[in-house]
Parts: sequence; C-alpha cells; structure tokens
Amino acid sequence: MTKAFDRWLLPWLQQRLTRAKKPVSDVMLAVCDHFEPFHHTDKAGALRRMGQWHEKLPALSAAAGDHDGHGPKHTFFYPIEQYDPDVLDSITELCQITRNEVEVHLHHENDTAENLVRALEQGKVDLRRHGLLGADAAGAVAFGFIHGNWALDDSDPSGHGCGVRDELAILKRAGCYADLTMPSAPHPTQVPMVNRLYYSRSTPDGCSHYRGRLVASGPEGTRELRLSPDHLLLVQGPLSLDWGSRKWGVLPRVENSDLGPKNPPTVGRMNEWLNGRISVSGVEEWCFIKLHTHGAPESGHRSNLGPERGRFYAEIERMAAERGFRLHYVSARELVNILHAAEDGHLGDAGVWRDYVYTPPPLLK
Repeated sequence: MTKAFDRWLLPWLQQRLTRAKKPVSDVMLAVCDHFEPFHHTDKAGALRRMGQWHEKLPALSAAAGDHDGHGPKHTFFYPIEQYDPDVLDSITELCQITRNEVEVHLHHENDTAENLVRALEQGKVDLRRHGLLGADAAGAVAFGFIHGNWALDDSDPSGHGCGVRDELAILKRAGCYADLTMPSAPHPTQVPMVNRLYYSRSTPDGCSHYRGRLVASGPEGTRELRLSPDHLLLVQGPLSLDWGSRKWGVLPRVENSDLGPKNPPTVGRMNEWLNGRISVSGVEEWCFIKLHTHGAPESGHRSNLGPERGRFYAEIERMAAERGFRLHYVSARELVNILHAAEDGHLGDAGVWRDYVYTPPPLLK
C-alpha cells in the first residue's frame, strides 16, 4: 500500500490517543546520519564532500548551545563495507573538532549469518583503529547500528537488502547497544510499532522488530532485557501525519523525521516531533527525538549544513527557554545512555546521564 499506511497508520492513531500527557521537562535531540561519502562518487568525490563538511560543520556546532553547554550533535553512521582509511581519517578529525561520534551502518544483500558476524567484527576493528566507537561497562567495544536500505532482520518484502534472519541477536552478541533504523515510512519495511522505544526478541523468522516490549521504569521495568543476549533495543524517531503541511492543499504529508534535501529542520517540525512524545514508560517527562538524514551527498547539505540548520538551533533554544524544558543535544550513544538512566528510575536533569552505561570513544577522552 502507498507509503506503507497499512502497516503503521492504525498503530500511530493508537499511540497518538494514548501518549503521555505529562509536561515535558527534558528533550534529547539526536541527528543520526546514514553517512555515505562514496554515494554515487569515487574517492576524490568522497574527500571533496568531506572538505565541505569540514568547512561548514564546525561553525554550526560552535554557534549553538544546549542546557549543558554542548553544541549540536551529529552522529555519523558510517557504512563499514565501504571502509577507506583516508576518508575515515577525515571523519575522525571532524569529530575531534566538533565533539561528534561515529557508529555502524551496513548494507548487505543476500548475506549469511556467518559473513555478517565477520563483517561486524572487521568493522569494529576498522573504526576502532581511528579511535572511534564507545565501550560497555566491561570495556568491550559497543556500537549503535543503522541498517542499510531499511531492511533490518530481512524485512524488505522484495527480499532485497539483507538475507540474514535472527539478525537482532547477531547484532547484540557483536556489541550493538541499539538499532536506530526506524522509521522508514514510506518504505515498505516500516514496522507496526510507531513512536516507541522497545526491546525485540530475535527470532529465526525475520522481522523480529515488528513487535516488542516497551522500555519501562519502575516495578515493571525492562532492565533484564537490556542484559538479554537475544533482545535488542530499538530506538525510533518520530513518525506522524502532518496536517500543517498538505499535499495539493488537502492530504496531510508524512512526517518521518527525515532531514531530506527538501526538508530542513524547522521549529514547526520540532513541534510535531515533540507531539510524538517518544519516552520511557514511567518517565514520560523525558522526550527522545531521533532524526535521520543522508547528509554526505551534496543533495543533503542544505538540510545539514545550510543556514536553515543554524536558524533551527536558535529557534528551538528559544522554544526551550519559553516553554521551560531542558534541551540536550545528544549523540546516539548519549541518547541511549539517558534512556537507560530513565529505565533505571533516575529523574531530574537528564543531561547528567550522557555516559551512564556506554563510555565515549577514545578520540573524545
């Protein structure tokens, strides 16, 4: 069905009707970039794109500041199957300047479980060589993950883009702290879970992330699932119908939290993302907003490096001051750490929990 409405519209309506009504005290804002410098170009083009990022991102990061004094965060999910030491050196240098982080992105077609395990291990070695990727409490490498072509756990109905079942458990055993692929609407891989933070149990049937248990604090908390080898945390970005932006002046457009070529961030979109009220059950006053983008190609530069981005940060910082909530610019790792702090019952200023479970990568220490 067009825009995968048959998959997500009714769950969205249900979530919309049952979402938390508590006032928001803290907002975590993360931008997760499916960062592909080699998309439709060669190495010279990839390095030229990196030069444009070096030229523009530091100024954007320095011009804004959240409740904790941090500049805006931009997490680069780099495709490990496209490893190039020179490009990674450039990304590493940019992260050192802007205090940003790199996580794992992967495209794989007709793959096997055995090959996926090898690819993840090699990817960890490659990225860690550059001082990238954080660690868990035991010191083992930990990473966030975004699946290429949206096809997590062999979920594309066409059969393309993956091929591996039980993928969630494979990721968890490899050190993945969370998958951050969704939402994918209007793509047909969109799941029936909408605007949720949840754990999914990996199964050999595929599409394990179509269902799950909501992350929760208190007596019915979900901390044990965080430690389970066959459950993986799924972190979703906002998905909704935007009645304020209508196609042909009649039909609402799909708001899927994508900073696409024609969709730079705006304060109006921020309101819609806030209305999604993505939170940990029992700590609904903490709101988690995960945005996504494909920012490496030139077509993505307007939304990620253009003047609209700077105006957006200034406007939402004013919004936070006027509405009385604490705004926290966070990396993907920091967002998940704060999520786990809520899961464990912590309250108050969310920003103090940025390094709660998973420590920063070596380059930021």
